[in-house]
Amino acid sequence: MSKYTLKPLFQSLFLAALISGALTTQAHAQVNGKQTGEAIFEVLASEIALQRGEAGLAFNTYLEMAGQYQDPRLAQRAMEIAIAGGAPDLALQAAQVWDKLSPATETKPKEVLVTLLVLSNRWNDAVKPAIALLSRQNATQQENTLMQLQSLLAKASDESTALRAFYEIASSAKPAPKDPALMYTYALSAEKVGRLDVMEKTLRDLLRKSPNDVNALNALGYSLADRNLKLTEAYSLINKAHQLSPKDGFILDSLGWVNFRLGKNAVALEQLQQAFNMKPEADIAAHTGEVLWAMNRPAEAEEMWRQGQKLDANNPTLKETLKRLKPDWSPADQSQKGSWDGRFAVKVTGLTDSQNQGGSGGFTLTQEALKDILEIRNPVGGSIAKITITPGEATLERDGQVITAIDADTLVQNTLGLPLPARGLSDWLRGQIRPGSNASVERNAQGQVTNINQDGWNLVYSWSNSNRLNKLTMTRSSNIGSIDIRLVFDQPNE
Repeated sequence: MSKYTLKPLFQSLFLAALISGALTTQAHAQVNGKQTGEAIFEVLASEIALQRGEAGLAFNTYLEMAGQYQDPRLAQRAMEIAIAGGAPDLALQAAQVWDKLSPATETKPKEVLVTLLVLSNRWNDAVKPAIALLSRQNATQQENTLMQLQSLLAKASDESTALRAFYEIASSAKPAPKDPALMYTYALSAEKVGRLDVMEKTLRDLLRKSPNDVNALNALGYSLADRNLKLTEAYSLINKAHQLSPKDGFILDSLGWVNFRLGKNAVALEQLQQAFNMKPEADIAAHTGEVLWAMNRPAEAEEMWRQGQKLDANNPTLKETLKRLKPDWSPADQSQKGSWDGRFAVKVTGLTDSQNQGGSGGFTLTQEALKDILEIRNPVGGSIAKITITPGEATLERDGQVITAIDADTLVQNTLGLPLPARGLSDWLRGQIRPGSNASVERNAQGQVTNINQDGWNLVYSWSNSNRLNKLTMTRSSNIGSIDIRLVFDQPNE
């Protein structure tokens, strides 16, 4: 935990007096004079520990006191310390205690708890306390809460999960949201849970209030076109949106898609290619590839889909398109091959001593075309796990069991407890950035890559005179602390 901002001693004394008063006035705590004195001492000791930079000690003391005296304000103080110290996981732990100890009529603890859960990308866990919060609010307060949640959707690591949770939360609000932006988000969330009836009704209600709402026009038109329903109306809606916002690549994508549904392939292709040039996105690549496929131009379709995979291999539209059309990928396009063999050491320096961890062992990474296979061994050579990574899916084999996920990094972390970056590793070992994610690259005078920053990782390269990668150091900061990974190669890129 980083050093907490120093507080003057008189503020600490004031805080101690405040907490002492709280402890002595709560009947359920049953604190006698001796206990009150001990509590004051503990509070003062905690505040002095903060001034000395020992935020972890102060946090633990306050949280223990909160449980001992059943005082929610002590848990709130622990949460404040964790937030100031840049420890969101600890802040969330304290917020849960604060909410648990607070009277049911208190809404502030739930507001903070929901916010911390959402910021930690635990949207599903936020549903129950968020619904409980809404149940204690009036219509105006409910709408404000939903708008705050809406603003945090952009920070979600998994937009689909977040939108599904948002729908469950927003559905409990009575009456339904009236703000146009909130109605639009609610409609999108309804689509994510398969409630197309709710989505369509909400968008039509929105358009009755705001006939020129570009987003609603496009969303409703695209939804109809994608389901091959009411294509004349769908075209009218999307075309109006395009006239209102002619430089919007997503709306142009919708226009091309509805023209494809109407059988106007040539027009659709032109519009979709223009949309992709304006906004290179995996969804648009999926649509463009499908039109090329329907026009019997499979090589061009495959190339477009491959560009989409580089942008976002987990994109649902792209994955569904490939699964449905089952392209026979051309071997000529699958030339990427490589093999790396070496050793790794992982060190995690946690926010507290109990969080420090590490591990070491050996690994072999082989790449062929669209598949990476990462084998992890223990220090004496025994197999720990085998991870197979393909576009949009990762599987981990261990002790005869197979676990599947869409994200390789999460799969490795949850299964092995090691924060190893499996996704994009073959690109990084070549000194290349992983497609589909922003990155910065630094090179030396010989043109060799010396540093890459991508996906939160800082990569430092060490090359041999024969241009082989000898060592790769990977570091990043995370919720669990500072992660340091060192890879040393025995047979790099043979």
